[in-house]
Amino acid sequence: MEANQTHSKNFTPQGGTKKSPPLSQTSTWFVYLLRCADQSLYCGITTNLNKRLRQHNGALVGGAKYTRVRQPCQLAYSEKAQNRSHASKREAEIKKMTKVAKESLCLK
Repeated sequence: MEANQTHSKNFTPQGGTKKSPPLSQTSTWFVYLLRCADQSLYCGITTNLNKRLRQHNGALVGGAKYTRVRQPCQLAYSEKAQNRSHASKREAEIKKMTKVAKESLCLK
């Protein structure tokens, strides 16, 4: 095999690499609120609500420490965001809200 040939599908015939757009640009991002067993609310962001809820409830590895001891958690609210940056900014806004304001989001 010549030095410039490769078996990897991530390389172009010209020897360069194919770059996928970052996840933050290709996926739909969500900001979400979970209602925990103790009635507290947890806010986060994800590209996969179902998988993230399963993580928070211990069915998959990767849930937050906060929700680990407050299971089961239920999805109380979610909204789409344009990208990860917008999702993170909205998450910060929601985290600054009072519990009453967060509860009103859950009613929508």
